[in-house]
Amino acid sequence: QVQLVESGGGLVQPGGSLRLSCAASGNFLNINTMAWYRQAPGRQRDWVATIDDRGTTNVLDIVQGRFTISRDHAKNTIYLQMNNLKPEDTAVYSCNAFARATISSTYRLHWGQGTQVTVSS
Repeated sequence: QVQLVESGGGLVQPGGSLRLSCAASGNFLNINTMAWYRQAPGRQRDWVATIDDRGTTNVLDIVQGRFTISRDHAKNTIYLQMNNLKPEDTAVYSCNAFARATISSTYRLHWGQGTQVTVSS
């Protein structure tokens, strides 16, 4: 089993910054791709950013230049640095990870519980 725990959310004023963390723990051999998603009230969950095990990143175009995804392999943790936050960024931010238990296992998708980000004056 893999547990993903997000942290770093909170209330911030427009134009402010937050850094989210997603830490993976449990029994796994390695993690391939990890990603951030967000879900605003009354809306579907949307993809925000992805980083693979080589550090290749992809970021949603509407947040490019404001959001940066990064990864610390030693800590099995990814981060989402969010700058110049806007009210429309308000959402529950969740992370996921493709992990495998053994070298012969298939990668399985795991999700965290999410952390609330509220951008308001």
